[in-house]
Amino acid sequence: MAARALKRERRRFSTSRAEESGGGGAAFKDTSLLFHSDVDLYRGEEEIEKEQQDKQHPKDVSAVGETPSSVSAAEDLQTYSEREWKGNTTKSLLIRKGYEAIASEFNLCRVRGDNYCALRATLFQVLSQSKQLPAWLHDSDISKWAKEMHSDFITEWQFPFETSMSKVQHLEQCLELLKNKWQEAVQCKSLEDREHMCQHVFRGHDEEYELLEALKFLMLRTAIQLHSDMEKGSDVPEFCWLLFARDSSKCPKTFFTNHLRHVGFSGGLEQVEMCLLGYSLQEMIQVVRLYKCDTEEFITYYPNDHKNASPLCLLTEDDGHYNVLVPKKSSKFDAYGRPKWIQSSGGQPSITTCLVNGKELQSFMFSTWLFLSLCFGIFFFHVLILINLNICLSLLFYLCNFK
Repeated sequence: MAARALKRERRRFSTSRAEESGGGGAAFKDTSLLFHSDVDLYRGEEEIEKEQQDKQHPKDVSAVGETPSSVSAAEDLQTYSEREWKGNTTKSLLIRKGYEAIASEFNLCRVRGDNYCALRATLFQVLSQSKQLPAWLHDSDISKWAKEMHSDFITEWQFPFETSMSKVQHLEQCLELLKNKWQEAVQCKSLEDREHMCQHVFRGHDEEYELLEALKFLMLRTAIQLHSDMEKGSDVPEFCWLLFARDSSKCPKTFFTNHLRHVGFSGGLEQVEMCLLGYSLQEMIQVVRLYKCDTEEFITYYPNDHKNASPLCLLTEDDGHYNVLVPKKSSKFDAYGRPKWIQSSGGQPSITTCLVNGKELQSFMFSTWLFLSLCFGIFFFHVLILINLNICLSLLFYLCNFK
């Protein structure tokens, strides 16, 4: 039920966005396209029709650059905002304001808008930024984890494409591929090498989806361990109590059956599941939530109590679709998207509720100067009155004595 509701919400949002954008690149004219399983709900009609034609009349593609990428090259945030949100409705103005708040700090990489988008955006940032393998990936032979998983989970697993392997063998291949690609990314000698490696991964081929299924397996394995710790009375992250408080996911089995196995097919990740994803990867996911602009939830961290992690920067307009944020070279953010001027005692970035741009800083400084000038003016005015009063009293005293 939750998956179907999320799918309906996505369709509703796409239609409303088309109306608000005034015919922007994300709008649809043919609503029948919304029900096609391969359609990206966040791309333009022309782009989708071209892809459908390419599928019907495939071309011989010899170069990677000619293959449509599931993560686009970086583009200017302000330009994208003005192109996609042209209307003057309350929501359009709010979204544009959110884009404007971070446009001087980030560029945008658009992510294919299917139900894998949260996993895809996170994986892209992992492979783009990681400088070393996490401990759990370096010290363990993760390909064996599939055999250790209870058969009830494996038999219900679904993949986005056909294979002759058993589900256990396929999951083993997915996990081994994740380890190899992560290792390959870490070993890249230059930024160009890493970008080229990511271009090969994010092409919409079987390899990409195997990596995304590997992330789902890690989430399931982590959920099982956390639920076991909860039953033992051990300390667990705060999001665990929310994850297993839902009627549809009281335990790992129902969580998998009702939620996780449908991710990528009929539903995406919910907020509490974003926390699980970050915790499973031992990463912190920083999400700029544009529709929460001017609130304390404008920038949210998943999970918010994870320690010693550099955030992976994502952006969402509706908590349904996620894109990638890339800090600009002259940004006030470091290479991991953390505000350079905001650091908590534990070395983690504090939750930022408002990003101050140049105009806001200039306005603040002028207001401060005006206030201080007024205070000094009032002070010197009173001093001047006291001096004049003292002179008058002295003169009066002198005249009285003189008579």
